[in-house]
Amino acid sequence: MATLRTHIRQSNGYKWWILGMIMLGTFMAVLDVTVVNVGLPAIMSSFKIGISTAEWVITAYMITMTVMLPSAGWFADRFGNKRVYILGMVLFTLGSWLCGKSPSDGFLIASRALQGLGSGIIQALGLAIVTREFKPEERGLALGLWSMAAAASISFGPLLGGYLVDAYSWHKIFDVNVPVGLLAVLLSVFIQKEWRGDMRHPFDWKGFAAIVLFMPLTIFALARGNSATNHEGWASPTVIACFAVAAAAFAFFIVTELRNPTPLLQIRLLGERNFGISMGVLTLFAVGMLGGTYLLPLYMQRGLGYTALMAGSVFLPVGLIQGVLSAVSGYLTRYVKPLLLAAAGILLLATSFWLASRFTLHTTHRHILFVLYIRGLGMGLTFAPLNFFSLRNLTQHDMAAAAGISNSIKQLAGSVGIAILTAVYSARTAFHAAHETVSASQTYVEGVTDALGVVTWLTLAAGLPLLWVFRKKRKKTPAGNQREAGES
Repeated sequence: MATLRTHIRQSNGYKWWILGMIMLGTFMAVLDVTVVNVGLPAIMSSFKIGISTAEWVITAYMITMTVMLPSAGWFADRFGNKRVYILGMVLFTLGSWLCGKSPSDGFLIASRALQGLGSGIIQALGLAIVTREFKPEERGLALGLWSMAAAASISFGPLLGGYLVDAYSWHKIFDVNVPVGLLAVLLSVFIQKEWRGDMRHPFDWKGFAAIVLFMPLTIFALARGNSATNHEGWASPTVIACFAVAAAAFAFFIVTELRNPTPLLQIRLLGERNFGISMGVLTLFAVGMLGGTYLLPLYMQRGLGYTALMAGSVFLPVGLIQGVLSAVSGYLTRYVKPLLLAAAGILLLATSFWLASRFTLHTTHRHILFVLYIRGLGMGLTFAPLNFFSLRNLTQHDMAAAAGISNSIKQLAGSVGIAILTAVYSARTAFHAAHETVSASQTYVEGVTDALGVVTWLTLAAGLPLLWVFRKKRKKTPAGNQREAGES
């Protein structure tokens, strides 16, 4: 066994073993963001709880995951990437096992929080490990394959969750993680080399405390503002107080991080042109993309009468398209400017959401699939090139910090997107109900499609930072700055 391990570690294929290991962990971590949604009704019935309690099954996972995203890099530098990554896998796997054995709703929520801690570590370190093992000219393909794992989990999540709940029980949506998690842990122990950063500095407790306040309170306020049990809506004193404290914590965080020579989050990285522009694109993109992803299954289930399994199955080919094209677009970054690929992907996504905004009660299954296929193409063209472009000028030491910033932005922007689009949907549904004599289903569909129209504009807005880069480069190229013009 020792000889085999030595052979793998010294071979040219070592980096591909590591990539496969990271893809396995990423698949599970991202899967559990969405797979639980279809199981919530069964969980509510099992424990006889309402939606106000059941929503914490999702929220607890998101909160702890988001808190760990910017912190994992420091622990990895201090204690070693391998040790911390294995810890993340162990926490996630243990949390999954406990979720499947939960005797009460409180136990389940606590176990989901444990899962989230592991998920935050896995996602934060996965990108840094992959970029360290691959040479710059190979990173496009590697990041494309890594993105494929995340895409597959997003697509398989609703399908897998629906099947397991219908065929077995809600416990199985957590139990399925355990053997996969154990395999990932064993692979990491056996194959992965240890590596840690050279820097030794105190943990940024002030920044961490601000993050612990800001992120959970923001996510909680967004969830609470849209909760069916909150009759006061966004005017609720609890929601307002949470937003106020979160805003103060965020301001304190920014000031602290800019003054601290060794901050928790290297927000100065946003000053690097490629990374800063990419994060601007990602912020707007995540608001529309994740919010739109939330709306489409609701349209199919509540508008057209699809079952959860039927709605989940629609996304399977979308994920396959996205996954394959992510790998292809990652490879194409060797020959085509990454931003051109990302811009093309954003245009395709905007087109798919515009077509979705024209859906009706009579839209055919074939038409829905066609629109979603366009979406898969757009996502496949966008993510890998944008990741490659964002990390191009960063040092290896900055990779974990960059991953923390990127993942934090995605989670928070996605939560904001869901909140905004839910508010738009509610307002438009009420408008149509008051001004039109149509069926309840028709009113619902019109509210959803109006919200999808907003998603279209948000997606197009995500392309504006790219236009700024192209405009800037056109001005510089005649002056002879050909090297910089070729960087994007």
